[in-house]
Amino acid sequence: MSHIFFANELEGVATWWSIKRRDGVALGFTSHDRDLVFANFTYRAAPGMIPSAIRRTAGLSSDAVEVEGVLAHDSISAADLEAGKYVGARIAIGLIDWETHDRATLFQGELGNISQEDGAFEAELRSAKASLDIDVVPRTSPTCRAEFCGTGCGISPARFTHLLRVESLDMETGSVSFIGAPADAAMHGGSVKWVDGPLAGITMQIIEAEGTLLYLDQSLSDGIAQGDLAILREGCDHTMSTCSSRFGNAVNFRGEPHLPGNDLLARYPVSSG
Repeated sequence: MSHIFFANELEGVATWWSIKRRDGVALGFTSHDRDLVFANFTYRAAPGMIPSAIRRTAGLSSDAVEVEGVLAHDSISAADLEAGKYVGARIAIGLIDWETHDRATLFQGELGNISQEDGAFEAELRSAKASLDIDVVPRTSPTCRAEFCGTGCGISPARFTHLLRVESLDMETGSVSFIGAPADAAMHGGSVKWVDGPLAGITMQIIEAEGTLLYLDQSLSDGIAQGDLAILREGCDHTMSTCSSRFGNAVNFRGEPHLPGNDLLARYPVSSG
């Protein structure tokens, strides 16, 4: 940090923060009363956003920051928050001298829990050190711990991923069907990632598949229409039998289906007489 902020009694210092969502949308805001442009990016004036104190440490514990404010800017809507478009978004917060544009980044991380009440929101920001809290040693489990078609699974995702168009929608039941979708047995536990419409970039989990209908874990938007594109990923129940019989992939099974559980400790001998 070459510029020393707040070294003088009167300084033109403002807070800036950028949000980069997983669907590719990037937003910038500042506490200044006018928009600021730097680093080829426009930071919109949003005085309703209030960052809390930022404390960085040299320890291994995660640096947590909270931001709260009013949904006063058109770029942030309650509908987008409810749809999960900001889940896991990358966040950067810093200071800037609005006269010289000298700036410094104070925090980088991602959005955590977001709560909303009476038109205002509060968001938890997690620093990069939060990844240190992840247990690197896998725990034993009777089911496979690998993500389907992900690292450790070994199955090509292209075989079980389909780009399909919406055939029908039912807003009351929250169900949707797609032209040429696989059988319902293959879609249990799968996902739908929207390509077109107001939910573009949002991934929803399939909680139930019945015939051609897929029931999703999030509400459908009124803007979704017949013919919209979505990427369907088939599902897996992560059991040894499915891995072996359906996929022929038992060699990559990441679980211990035959390992005795804790109930073994509660067993006691009984007489056979």
